[in-house]
Amino acid sequence: MDEIIRSFTPESNPNIPELRPGDTVRVHNRIVEGDRERVQVFQGVVMRMRKGGVSATFTVRRIAAHGIGVERTFPFNSPRIEKVEVLRRAKVRRAQLYYLRKYRGKAARLREDRSMVERPKRAVQES
Repeated sequence: MDEIIRSFTPESNPNIPELRPGDTVRVHNRIVEGDRERVQVFQGVVMRMRKGGVSATFTVRRIAAHGIGVERTFPFNSPRIEKVEVLRRAKVRRAQLYYLRKYRGKAARLREDRSMVERPKRAVQES
């Protein structure tokens, strides 16, 4: 029975890099309006990741106009996701960042994870 379920499990979406809670991402999502199709960009912080094979999702939160928070949940295996860009990585100590819902502006900032940033090599001075 387990082999049958595995045969229906799709491969992971190659357009989605490895994500973690706290990452600031830009999700390019295909939207159908009537007979037209366009790509809508949603940029925000990854608040949570839900594992679960076919039903795995990630939730992104951004602050829209007039300080209103908007959260969208995207399935990992969705064919509607064009691509996901990771803009920043943050150092967080939680798996779900629900506490960000009560903060606005500068209070909602997350400390950037500098360990993943590529640093330029220093030039060696010859004496």
